[in-house]
Amino acid sequence: MSSKSPPPPPKWVVELNSPPPRPSPKASKIPDPPGYSSRPTGKQRVTQQSAPARRPVETDTLKLKKAWEIALAPSKQIPMNAIMMYMSGNSLQIFSIMMVFMLFKGPIQGLLNTNAAFAKFETDATRAKLRGAKAVYVLMQLVLLGLGVWKVNAMGLLPTTRSDWLAWESEREPLERAYFAFG
Repeated sequence: MSSKSPPPPPKWVVELNSPPPRPSPKASKIPDPPGYSSRPTGKQRVTQQSAPARRPVETDTLKLKKAWEIALAPSKQIPMNAIMMYMSGNSLQIFSIMMVFMLFKGPIQGLLNTNAAFAKFETDATRAKLRGAKAVYVLMQLVLLGLGVWKVNAMGLLPTTRSDWLAWESEREPLERAYFAFG
């Protein structure tokens, strides 16, 4: 029994595992980009840029800006939804019913998930300032719900006018009775 040694790896594997040496920084006239370090650490050949440390005040300011972006996002949907509701018509068709369903579904989910939407921005320092952003977010969701109520009313699905089929109204008596004469 002879023991064979494994064949040497292909040339491309050797080149892949050992990249060509980099020219020294002094030989290159182009400076390294900001945050790049040409010193390899351990087995790493490529260094990673470390994020600069931010002060807590700067972080809180960025969190508040992002929270306000989320709070104002529903207001960007109002014109689009209003045009879509206008264009879908007032008849009871599957398209208009689905549009109204989606118009109610989005704001209701948004209202239920208000705290979850702002949870990642909440710290002890930003808690009081986030109340305003949350209030605007809830207001925008309520405006979208109001648009849905307007559409349902325009479709004639809200009982806002007097009609005979409403149970709490008394039956209307005709002013005159018609009698048929046979003969």
